[in-house]
Amino acid sequence: MNDFIIYGNSFDVCIENLTLILKRCMKINLVLNYKKCHFMVEQGIVLGHIVFSRGLEVNNKIDIIFSLSYPVSIREVYSFL
Repeated sequence: MNDFIIYGNSFDVCIENLTLILKRCMKINLVLNYKKCHFMVEQGIVLGHIVFSRGLEVNNKIDIIFSLSYPVSIREVYSFL
């Protein structure tokens, strides 16, 4: 699992949903990397899109990937990955 997004209509609902998710993580012994955890943010990046209250925008990294040349050897494919 790469990302969790927890939301709600109010702060209290968000906290309840967060508690539920964290209990599920503890139940299956899933360890979270605290350095990568962000709480109470107004926007975030999910699957190459910036998500915020007004909607979605494409992350600029997508443009960089599209501008790359096609790999012509296996070594270039490994390098890209």
